[in-house]
Amino acid sequence: MKEEVQKIIDRIRPNLQADGGDVELIDVGDDGVVKVRLVGACHGCPMAQMTLKNGIEKSLKQEIPGVKSVVSV
Repeated sequence: MKEEVQKIIDRIRPNLQADGGDVELIDVGDDGVVKVRLVGACHGCPMAQMTLKNGIEKSLKQEIPGVKSVVSV
């Protein structure tokens, strides 16, 4: 599942980079929890939690049924 998650993150990445941010995949747990690190302008941004849940998590859940949640580490 990690490869599938990485492919979707790679598709999302240009949108984040356009705003000066980025996301790194840290881990995909057996429990369906995806761990990512927001970097650049995304790190510490007031909208980072919304980006994480409404952008990254929503996209991953739509395409990979095994994904339960996305958390920032």
